[in-house]
Amino acid sequence: MLRSVQRKYAAPLKSQALNQKLNRLVAAARTPRMASTSSGQQSRSILWFRKGLRLHDNPALRDACTGSAAVFPIFIIDPYFLQKANYKVGVNRYQFLLESLTDLNSSLIGLGSQLLVLRGTPEEVLPKVLRDWGIKKLCYEIDTEPYAKVRDSRVDDMAREAGVEVKKHWSHTLYDTDMLVRENKGKAPLTMQAFEKLVDRVGQPLAPLPAPTARLPPVDVSLPGIKDTEVGVPTWQEMGYKEAPTSIFKGGETEALKRLEHYMKDTKWVASFEKPSTDPTAFIEPATTVLSPYLKFGCLSARLFHQRLLDVYRLHPKHSQPPMSLRGQLLWREFFYTLGSHTPNFDRISGNPICRQITWDSNPELFKAWRDGATGYPWIDAAMTQLREWGWMHHLARHAVACFLTRGDLYLSWESGKEVFEELLIDADFFINSANWMWLSASAFFAQYFRVYSPITFGKKYDKDGAYIRKFLPVLKDMPAKYIYEPWTAPREVQQRANCIIGRDYPAPIVDHAAASKECIARMGAAYKATNTGGAAKASPAKAAPSGDASTSAAAEAPPKKKATGKRAASTDQDNKRQKTLEETVTRKKGGKKEAGK
Repeated sequence: MLRSVQRKYAAPLKSQALNQKLNRLVAAARTPRMASTSSGQQSRSILWFRKGLRLHDNPALRDACTGSAAVFPIFIIDPYFLQKANYKVGVNRYQFLLESLTDLNSSLIGLGSQLLVLRGTPEEVLPKVLRDWGIKKLCYEIDTEPYAKVRDSRVDDMAREAGVEVKKHWSHTLYDTDMLVRENKGKAPLTMQAFEKLVDRVGQPLAPLPAPTARLPPVDVSLPGIKDTEVGVPTWQEMGYKEAPTSIFKGGETEALKRLEHYMKDTKWVASFEKPSTDPTAFIEPATTVLSPYLKFGCLSARLFHQRLLDVYRLHPKHSQPPMSLRGQLLWREFFYTLGSHTPNFDRISGNPICRQITWDSNPELFKAWRDGATGYPWIDAAMTQLREWGWMHHLARHAVACFLTRGDLYLSWESGKEVFEELLIDADFFINSANWMWLSASAFFAQYFRVYSPITFGKKYDKDGAYIRKFLPVLKDMPAKYIYEPWTAPREVQQRANCIIGRDYPAPIVDHAAASKECIARMGAAYKATNTGGAAKASPAKAAPSGDASTSAAAEAPPKKKATGKRAASTDQDNKRQKTLEETVTRKKGGKKEAGK
């Protein structure tokens, strides 16, 4: 392994911080992978899984095994992540988590260990097991989300008071994001351009660690609380969910690596990938990698994904570039993690220094129609139905529904939309979800609020016959293609033949897009004059935004670049004999938008 590390970093890094990290990795490579249980050492360690649900590229696992006669891999079912009022996790994402835990347990069993799934708050569970199991070392992966920071600080204090050594490792992101901020003179970059310059200056991230192949130090099953009936992976029914999961995507490291291999085999596709050029209506096989949920749960290491991309790029020197390339999606993820973890109240309007303080409307009836996929606009409703059924949708579909809710048609708060995505997406990621909603609502990052997605023509440009709509809105399956995006314009006899009467079988539009979008644009203009961001996030008009497919989730809109970039032109929307309205057509030239990856 030492030689592979040295080869990977043959070029000198420009950052002293990363050089120090490299030295530590090289030192770790020289040590035994794990101590022999026959060495006479009787120390016991806990490996606390939270995210990072994998064996490959897991420095906390390596640390826990080093010098330990017994290692206890644990996952704690924290009630915070269930159906609490302030944070809800839908059944599809929770099932993805349970599948990931089951897969992780299977892999651990193959190495002579097992996963112990405990119940309760970490602050209650950990002090007890540290004491009962005679633990001397606690190892885990660093988590920079606000809740995790508070939780981990409390646990660290409890562990140290009990005489337990706490070892923490960066492995959920490409870089130590605190180091990135230090390298940027103590401030998080506010634009993607600035962030790209920062990582170019810092150098490539550390190489991923290989998965262990030797047997792990065993779990002492004779200790209290380790009966199989007490530490098994629960079912979604046992977690209190009433409706069965319906997502087609299965969780786990095994599935993540299989999916990664599938896409990496097509090196030309990888090398030419540009997120804005992918089709949001493709559903038989999605047009993007759908690796974002695996990155979200840490079933796939971002560093491994990054390394595999660099391997492909070496084969194809004329490959696509960030921010639109697959590597660009990982950098969007990293950017939002870095900025989000160093910005107070990043997930809300109030107290958020980079968010424009816009006073949005409150209309429960309109919000419910949007959430339930009952707006009367089939493109919007099909996307929201796919979200509810699959727990996922293409980043451009996320763009369209987010724009519709906020600055495009309904003028409702992005915070409400963020909460729906937070509940229903299997790849819902705290920082990325919040950032993308701020972006698409033109509350931060993006200032061209007048560029609005049409809920009629945008989907039609990819899928004229409406196959996507027919898939997710079967009530419209027999509607002629001429009317599939505007079924309210179909003559009564056509509706009858299609067995779909508008207003009875499928709702009429809840707003007139032509009128609503003009009103929203005017109100956004007034809001921009009356408010400011309180920070420097007014826009990065020369760069495109992220979304949710190769490495993250979300909704974001791409402004035009100065040169050779994909432009989003404002065009008129013939709402079938309706008045003209400003809309966004999103042309697919080279450049322009980008995704933050899945």
